[in-house]
Amino acid sequence: MGDGGRIPVGIVGASGYGGVQLVRILMDHPNLELAYLGGDSSAGQSFSDLYPHLESHVEQVIEPIDLDIIAERCEVVFLSLPNGLACKMAPTLLAKGCKVIDLSADYRFSDLAVYKTWYGIERTDEKVAETAVYGLPELYRDRISQAQLIGCPGCFPTASLLALSPLLKQGLIVPETAIVDAKSGTSGGGRQAKTNMLLAEAAGSFGAYGVARHRHTPEIEQICSDLAGHEVMVQFTPHLVPMPRGILATVYATLRDPGLVREDLLTIFTAFYRNSPWVKILPSGVFPQTKWACHTNLCFLGLEVDPRTGRVIVISAIDNLMKGQAGQAIQCLNIMMDWDEQLGLPQLAFYP
Repeated sequence: MGDGGRIPVGIVGASGYGGVQLVRILMDHPNLELAYLGGDSSAGQSFSDLYPHLESHVEQVIEPIDLDIIAERCEVVFLSLPNGLACKMAPTLLAKGCKVIDLSADYRFSDLAVYKTWYGIERTDEKVAETAVYGLPELYRDRISQAQLIGCPGCFPTASLLALSPLLKQGLIVPETAIVDAKSGTSGGGRQAKTNMLLAEAAGSFGAYGVARHRHTPEIEQICSDLAGHEVMVQFTPHLVPMPRGILATVYATLRDPGLVREDLLTIFTAFYRNSPWVKILPSGVFPQTKWACHTNLCFLGLEVDPRTGRVIVISAIDNLMKGQAGQAIQCLNIMMDWDEQLGLPQLAFYP
């Protein structure tokens, strides 16, 4: 235990957007203590040199990654790293008694052959990967509460799956007709410089990317297949929007029963998420905006039925760095520790 009985926590990959979101949340979490910040290229730098706005709150220096030191200091470790690195560290940390929450794609897949196909990375940690739990609390809360290793979902899958889950679980749609049209702010691409993220490139423009080949597609399909009880393929197209943060996913699917109306689905969604405090079902005729979820762990869902086409339309809005990344990771940890899953997480956006 840390000071005052708080749980000591480490962050590996602390210099990126996921890392700084975690640090920010930990500053307000009453039961967690930041005990270690680790990085590679940023090792030796003061965290406040990278993020000066946190100077009066975070005094730690980013340290070289040393798994022995991490395990000695920390009960819980967040791995906020590029794909292919967490799988090299998690087995050792788990063997040393740490709980591990991975924010990359390394532990999101139940079938590592799918991971290899889409990410091109060979793995030797099959036994460890089999113990990982997919960290979407609204679906797998019971499993998360017993887990030592969590594979946190991607931001696009989080927004998409929260929109699709009640429809698939209740058998309300023809699964193969599901289409996800999603938009993300530029922070989804990380903090490293990329040409397409430059102000001159992204501002005043709007476009699709990763069409028919985005790596979040198999992740969405894996959970959809689990919910439907058979293999499901989903059409997923992401777009880049010139704003710092936020995801808006618009989901379309054909209803099995064309007689269902909007009020029916609102009742079904409300019942499905009745024990999910971070999911807010909007009133009839109200559809979410990303700004409503900004800087919070909330997901807003708005629903419509088009009787002309027989399709349901679900619109989902989240903050990609919070419910789509760091906030959801803390939510999972709260559940793992048998705490209120809202503990230490911001619930209201600053608007506008």
